Amino acid sequence: MSPAVKYTLGRLGLFVVALAVLLPFPLNFLVKVMVAFAVSAVLSLVLLRRWRDQMAEHLGSIAAKRTAEKDRLRSALAGDEDAAAAGDRVAAADASHEAGEKADEKAGSEKAADGRS
Repeated sequence: MSPAVKYTLGRLGLFVVALAVLLPFPLNFLVKVMVAFAVSAVLSLVLLRRWRDQMAEHLGSIAAKRTAEKDRLRSALAGDEDAAAAGDRVAAADASHEAGEKADEKAGSEKAADGRS
């Protein structure tokens, strides 16, 4: 499970528990929701610290990958042939697609040859 999903579900769970604790009290429902939100936010700082750190690391690594890809694309657009070749996904996808078509043609011709015999 993604660290962001885990942390979000933990925050939501804390909110639901805090709201459930406040339901028996004779307060306006909107006030109960606001108090439950504040209590769950404070509790999440203490109880969900490890999950929050994991989520931050995960999001940081995603941001670093995007930055690297952005820099590579800028270099490729500026005329750097090595950067263009390193990230040419279209050419790689075309090559694998052509290899798959050749394999399909070969399998089809083998089936036709077996059918004639």
